[in-house]
Amino acid sequence: MQVDRREFIKKAALSAAGAVLIGSMPKSLMGAARGEDGLIWQKAPCRFCGVGCGVMVGVKDGRVVAVQGDLENPVNKGLLCAKGYHTSHILYGEDRLRKPQVRKNGKLTDVSWDEAIETIAKFVKKNDDTFAIYGSGQWTVAEGYTAMKFLKGGCSNNNVDPNARLCMASAVVGMLTTYGVDEPSGCYEDFDLCDTLVLWGNNMAEMHPVLWSRIVDRRAKGEKIEIFDLATRRTRTTQEADHYLEFTPQGDLAIANGICNILIQEGKYDKNWVANHCNFRAGKDGAGSPMTFEQYKEWLETYTPEYVEEVAGISPRELKLLASRFADPSKKILSLWCMGMNQHTRGTWINNLVYNVHFLSGQFGAPGKTAFSLTGQPSACGTCREVGTLAHALPGGRVVANEVHRQQTEDFWKLPKGRINPKPGHHTVAMFEALNKNTLSGVWVQVTNPAQTIPNLNEITDKLKNRFLVVSDVYPTITTDLATVVLPSALWVEKNGIFGNSERRTQQWFKMIEPPGEARDDVWQMLAVAHKLYEMGHPGMINRDGDFLFTFKDENGQEIEIWKWEVFNSPDVNVDRLLYEEYRPFTKMKHKDVAPYDVLVKNRGMLWPVVQDAKGRWRETKRRFVEGEDPFVKEGSGVDFYWGKEKDGKARVWARPYEAPPEIPDKEYPFWLCTGRVLEHWHTGTMTRRVKQLNAGMPNAYVEVNAKDAAEMNISTGNMVKISSRRGSINLPAWINGRGSPQKGLVFVPFFDESKLINEVTLQAYCPLSKEPDYKKCAVKIEKV
Repeated sequence: MQVDRREFIKKAALSAAGAVLIGSMPKSLMGAARGEDGLIWQKAPCRFCGVGCGVMVGVKDGRVVAVQGDLENPVNKGLLCAKGYHTSHILYGEDRLRKPQVRKNGKLTDVSWDEAIETIAKFVKKNDDTFAIYGSGQWTVAEGYTAMKFLKGGCSNNNVDPNARLCMASAVVGMLTTYGVDEPSGCYEDFDLCDTLVLWGNNMAEMHPVLWSRIVDRRAKGEKIEIFDLATRRTRTTQEADHYLEFTPQGDLAIANGICNILIQEGKYDKNWVANHCNFRAGKDGAGSPMTFEQYKEWLETYTPEYVEEVAGISPRELKLLASRFADPSKKILSLWCMGMNQHTRGTWINNLVYNVHFLSGQFGAPGKTAFSLTGQPSACGTCREVGTLAHALPGGRVVANEVHRQQTEDFWKLPKGRINPKPGHHTVAMFEALNKNTLSGVWVQVTNPAQTIPNLNEITDKLKNRFLVVSDVYPTITTDLATVVLPSALWVEKNGIFGNSERRTQQWFKMIEPPGEARDDVWQMLAVAHKLYEMGHPGMINRDGDFLFTFKDENGQEIEIWKWEVFNSPDVNVDRLLYEEYRPFTKMKHKDVAPYDVLVKNRGMLWPVVQDAKGRWRETKRRFVEGEDPFVKEGSGVDFYWGKEKDGKARVWARPYEAPPEIPDKEYPFWLCTGRVLEHWHTGTMTRRVKQLNAGMPNAYVEVNAKDAAEMNISTGNMVKISSRRGSINLPAWINGRGSPQKGLVFVPFFDESKLINEVTLQAYCPLSKEPDYKKCAVKIEKV
């Protein structure tokens, strides 16, 4: 019997979310539409991970009463994960922040918005060169753009960085050093076309379950797809894998080099692809020095199967098995990774090396053949990477250290010459170290919870209490507990927004309901502070025309007073559209052309670069650098890395060596510690722990212990275990042979539980190129309590 997929998904959504569906969604929807019984449906991207699933949001009487997967969205085709089906519930936690607060006599006290805004503006005016903004991959495009223009353009201060530094910076620098520009070449369609999937330390079944379902569903239909799971612990992903290759932490560097060595030694690399599309480079930094193919071949000779086994722990048979798939030109191989590769003291290098494997084998630039970095936040790509909300960056792929780039940005923003500071700001770890040392006087934290997520929290938390800390959030957190000023923010469909997902898809949504109490948009909060500074005579808030930095005019030439809440919140004014269209010309500077706002409104997102064809139709790009798909590729080139550093259309193959982690187990601390996420919770649980169903599914953190280690130490599931490092310790209940099973000598702990701060134990060491910390490897000891 054939099942109506639309009805099945609707029932699944209701069962999972507990929402009450009052009507039914119209079969075809573009914009708001009324369903049966008066329910208003509109499209929006999911509020959680970087997959960018489409959600249909049902509203009645000013409240979200139903959600379901958007059948017409090509990302998820109607399916949502457990968090997605419960998205509406994140809006309605009992302890939503509803009023601004300022700390007085040691206690957070309710105040008016005017007082809160003036308090912030007075501090920034006195300390504009030592003030920072710490943002998020959950920022909308407009939020990130506003923060950049406010601090870098208005305060001549580059101390803007996002929490995305903690999760995707290595992927960014990996792409920049490999083919000269950030963000993936491929798209999700490649998940449907590959016949071999290689997962590099990525528990996709739990972290990206909707994308994982595309793979599993293909098998259910009888398609053959071979899965290699390279990991340090068995997970739910391993259950579906054909091959589980368990490696010693940091051994992935040697494995990638070992594959390349086998391909070359056996003469099974793609000689034409390499000759036409690759340059070779040696060195440990981002610049390196040229080398020949023969020099690279000789350099690789160290990485014999036996040497790889010695440092990485996988057998020669396993290495040769994986290499044999890359040696087969008939295969279509897709490599995927996320935090396992990126949160790595040599995260940039391992990103480079996985591209090496794909370049040498010719597994790149064709349907089903690519190397693809997944992201963990809904707009880590669209905001942090494309808008450029990083300490060294400017919008449009510009960087502050480049004089031409600074002048371009000053012209876009109508700034006086020299306004933008040429010195990069502090990256995330350095930012909190600077706050610790008081070389930064204050920070405005938006859409993130650093008092729970920064590695080695012991160095951070106490000192934050003594700094000027502004926090914009939707619920109380450990970070708001330390704040000087707390601003209640609008969440998800309580505001207009734009996200950009992992596959370069830009998606727009409209505000659907009012936020609770006095909560207001983060964009407005920044505009209000900027205008208060303008009123106080701060020179940075005046552009070279003598106008307010964020001046927009209507069709009659009259200024739109967007800093006033009644104007900003008016249905007749779309500030998101104004800011996005001001930002959009930046994207053309590196062929990242995003679609016009009004085009996004009419589509379920579009993959950039988006350009008009000869008939004036807007066309998206599935695969970058590929002739016939990417409009900027030269005719006849096949694959053209047009932003390659050598300006010859080629990418770089890097000779990056194996390097041991900075801290490894020893006699005193004999175990590895790996941290990560769980299916039910989003990062620190600020939203998901307010959802009854999700929190009931995973109420507390735990420590996974290998069954043999547990037997040797007489530890059973539920026993309390003390985990200690050179930095701190916590007690957690043990879980043996649960969802995951770590290799012998390794323990795993999730970080969502604010009552069990595993980041008091972790190491703050980071990749020297990307500045991304390594949350996956440090030395600990465990003791039964």
